[in-house]
Amino acid sequence: MEMFEKKYARSLIVVIGTLILLPLGGSLGLLFYASSIFRTAGASVTLGTTAYAIIQIPVGALGVLSLDRTGRRPLLLVSFIGACLGSVLAGVAFVLQDLNLWEELSGTLVLIGVLVNLLSFSLAVSVPWVIMAEMLPINIKGPAGSLGTFSKMFVAWIVNYIFNFLLEWSPSGMFFIFASFSGLTILFVAKMVPETKGRTLEEIEASMLDKSV
Repeated sequence: MEMFEKKYARSLIVVIGTLILLPLGGSLGLLFYASSIFRTAGASVTLGTTAYAIIQIPVGALGVLSLDRTGRRPLLLVSFIGACLGSVLAGVAFVLQDLNLWEELSGTLVLIGVLVNLLSFSLAVSVPWVIMAEMLPINIKGPAGSLGTFSKMFVAWIVNYIFNFLLEWSPSGMFFIFASFSGLTILFVAKMVPETKGRTLEEIEASMLDKSV
């Protein structure tokens, strides 16, 4: 880390932390294995995948349009709160299914929970990259950006690799794990991530030195 000046340490923590926590919420794995999850829950695979395909575009567009209206930090918080709630709902639905309770509704609840998680992810999927571009000064942007991108892709690969094992182990447990990571991300964003909208690099750097953000 000697290649980075000490005063940029918190900026690097924020950028890399935001990038690696994004896939730990499980959304990328859910995106690739949504059909398997719906099938396991007894929900309609066609309905679930079609609903996501239709709603994803307007939700993603809303996220892009909201970047300069609400700011980066609030959008991240809303996104991860939604992902956390979606995972909790799906996890509870699988628990009910295991207990043979509300069997006629558990599949629908899983479908709703997965869609809430995925759509919340779509709402702010571009925000960590925007924060990275706005927070890193030009003299470290290249190596720091490469490190952040590699870290994010590596964590995403791990999540996708173990996803099927988690699903076979315990669908409810898997979703509660994802909910826990989403909850951790909410705390991380609330405590560590500054608002970068409309601020100069100097102002952002000053806020990094000020623990009050």
